[in-house]
Amino acid sequence: MADTAARTGSVSRKTNETSVSVSVNLDGTGSARISTGVGFFDHMLDQLSRHSLIDMEIDVQGDLHIDDHHTVEDTGIAIGQAISKALGDRRGITRYASLDLAMDETMTKAAVDLSGRPFLVWNVDFSSPKIGSFDTELVREFFQALAQNAGITLHVFNYYGANNHHIAETCFKAVARCLRTATEIDARQAGRVPSTKGTLT
Repeated sequence: MADTAARTGSVSRKTNETSVSVSVNLDGTGSARISTGVGFFDHMLDQLSRHSLIDMEIDVQGDLHIDDHHTVEDTGIAIGQAISKALGDRRGITRYASLDLAMDETMTKAAVDLSGRPFLVWNVDFSSPKIGSFDTELVREFFQALAQNAGITLHVFNYYGANNHHIAETCFKAVARCLRTATEIDARQAGRVPSTKGTLT
């Protein structure tokens, strides 16, 4: 379901690997209720909600006895679909945003275009395959699923960093801040779709 006036979207997705329920409110305060069964991932999703000011309720049961891959990817799919529903026809939005985000020794850039055309450019390297028990390669998998299903062009570039936790966290925070700006209503658009094509869907 979607309520474009309230800019909310909800998705329930069930497969043989995961059961995912996501609700978002683009005009929220960054309130989050998140349970995926993967502690580090929950922490990153909390950052995504908090710094985008998008309220998120996320409940996931996945096949964690195998690994975290399906849980992370399917959560990204559902969040992306929920955001796309909440955006509706994307009328009046700011559409574009980019940001350099610093965290201690780490600097990461994110740029987004809520274009309706999914694409991910990922230039982030980790020096370790794990952050605790979390596979660092799943950070990219999450953002690939998010971009594909939200219909957004997303570029993420890590300039430098020594701590893998910080590198991952700056990715989530930078994307969050870009989503906050790009999803906001631009009063000067006067309700128009911000595209010379007349559509972003």
